[in-house]
Amino acid sequence: MQATENQNDRAVYWGTGRRKSSVARVRLVPGQGKMKINGKPGDLYLQFNPQYLSAAKAPLETLGLENDYDILVNVTGGGLTGQADSIRLGVARALCELDPDNRQPLKSEGYLTRDPRAKERKKYGLRKARKAPQYSKR
Repeated sequence: MQATENQNDRAVYWGTGRRKSSVARVRLVPGQGKMKINGKPGDLYLQFNPQYLSAAKAPLETLGLENDYDILVNVTGGGLTGQADSIRLGVARALCELDPDNRQPLKSEGYLTRDPRAKERKKYGLRKARKAPQYSKR
């Protein structure tokens, strides 16, 4: 993805993050460090949970840029944990687009690794993915 020029002649950096079944499309815009998720303030959307907020902003804090860029996010699917982690990956990818030198510190912190774990599908004859009905010999 390429950085694009906004209508205000400001550079916009894009990144896409995924986790479980959630997908976050992240834009980094020069600003004061505000976060907007699906049109709502970030802390309100993530229910004022400091764990989710710090996870979403962690790549910016690693590079010391938390007050230099606004984060604008469209996120769909999954729950709050998956959405917060997908936002973190999207922010990290956008920061790599901003400056390729950012890649090394973000990679060493593990922010550029996509977590492959997802829910296993249910199989026929079972109650869940692996849970079998109770066995009775007679």
